[in-house]
Amino acid sequence: MSRSLRVLGIDPGLTRCGIGVVDVSPNRTASLVHVGVVRSSTTDPIEKRLATIAAGIREILSAHDPHVVAVERVFAQNNRHSVMGTAQASGIALLLAAEHGIPAATHTPSEVKAAITGYGSADKLQVQTMVARVLRLDALPQPADAADALAIALCHAWRGGPIAATGETTLTPAQRAWRDAEKRRSPQPRVARTHVRSDA
Repeated sequence: MSRSLRVLGIDPGLTRCGIGVVDVSPNRTASLVHVGVVRSSTTDPIEKRLATIAAGIREILSAHDPHVVAVERVFAQNNRHSVMGTAQASGIALLLAAEHGIPAATHTPSEVKAAITGYGSADKLQVQTMVARVLRLDALPQPADAADALAIALCHAWRGGPIAATGETTLTPAQRAWRDAEKRRSPQPRVARTHVRSDA
């Protein structure tokens, strides 16, 4: 009998590092194991802040023994200071996975949104809402960093699992309905037209 896959999802950040652990069965149903945020003080020196993030992730690894770690991939931002902290926290997460002998993977924000909602440009509320539905939660997971971590974990399980493929088969009925509703709601891009005056 196939067992569930336990995924630790991490939304890296220096001030707030989102942590989410889910169990996902072979039929793609999922259940919440743990969700939270590891915080570091902005007044602490960088080495202490990174140590705080590392200690928090180590605690989760020891307590929940995940099969795989999934981390949001760092992408370019206008705020260099912010992206630097994100990259540092991401590096800590990947290093700790290696130290514990756990495979790790990274996923871009658009990959995560597409996997969870079927729509790569979904906003945070849409992601939170779908995560709550998938995990059958009574309320939206808070804060957003924690919800993002759960979404990353689910994304990895669904994209990397035995059913992972391209096209419609990667989406549950609820996800397809959500995506279709978003497409109907989203305005169609306007095509610029060039008009030539006949009296020119």
